[in-house]
Amino acid sequence: MAPASVVILGGGTVGTNAAKIALGMGAQVTILDVNHKRLQYLDDVFGGRVVPLTATEANIKKSIQHADLLIGAVLVPGAKAPKLVTRDMLPLMKEGSVIVDVAVDQGGCVETIRPTTHAEPTYLVDGVVHYGVANMPGAVPRTSTFALTNQTLPYVLKLAEKGLAALLEDGALLKGLNTHRGLLTHPGVAEAFGLPYTEPQQAL
Repeated sequence: MAPASVVILGGGTVGTNAAKIALGMGAQVTILDVNHKRLQYLDDVFGGRVVPLTATEANIKKSIQHADLLIGAVLVPGAKAPKLVTRDMLPLMKEGSVIVDVAVDQGGCVETIRPTTHAEPTYLVDGVVHYGVANMPGAVPRTSTFALTNQTLPYVLKLAEKGLAALLEDGALLKGLNTHRGLLTHPGVAEAFGLPYTEPQQAL
């Protein structure tokens, strides 16, 4: 039997880990991303075992035609995910193929995706199975809580010790500021809601 074809939109943390799992199960993996340096890195890390492609409309259309599983792993921090697979592209996919859109919490990068629940996780559109369970880490709450806490505790301690001053000292914390004194200080959030944006340094 031929190996399954897994196509991943986005080569960030989610996409990279999805590729590891798919490769471990013997699948052929294609990763599409807009960042050429990231694609070079992934090609190096995976030792040429994945097919890295620039995420152009033409490459997406070509890739989804052979996909048994399409994973949407595109995240724009603070903003809606771009619709990379449009409604009119869906008939290009094989009947019985599956879409898992991890970006569903940000609106999804597949136009036909909508949030689902663990009680009713999937639905069909044009013979393609859609899985749109929101807050996927919630399925493993204990494990995901440990993972999140390990990453965020140092930032929490800085905030507890120094308050808002910590944001001016730490660029990573400053990037996490969304609103302050009624001002939107995150460009993605401001763009998503069509509201004015204020530089975080000005708001503070």
